Amino acid sequence: MFNGYNAFKRINENPIIIDLTGCKYLGEIHAILKEKFGLPEYYGENWDALWDCLDGLFDYKISVNIKGLNSLNKELRENCKKMIEVFDDLKTKTPEFTYEIIS
Repeated sequence: MFNGYNAFKRINENPIIIDLTGCKYLGEIHAILKEKFGLPEYYGENWDALWDCLDGLFDYKISVNIKGLNSLNKELRENCKKMIEVFDDLKTKTPEFTYEIIS
């Protein structure tokens, strides 16, 4: 029997818009990432889990636009540096993946 718990959901956006405007908690950011990347229910909501889920996911050209990063409070912005590191690593390993920080 199929269990959707382990299933990635289809990504219908390209570019994927990650809008962090108004986020006050790290959990909100992970919820946005989970939705936008179609991550499975078991996504662990940490940066290692993000890498584990995204590594090898893209075999086609995909781009991500990050909005609102500069509007986050200092602590949250600092924490999101790890997200950018994940995206940098993904871009290095997977040339089909690109991202841009819009604001």
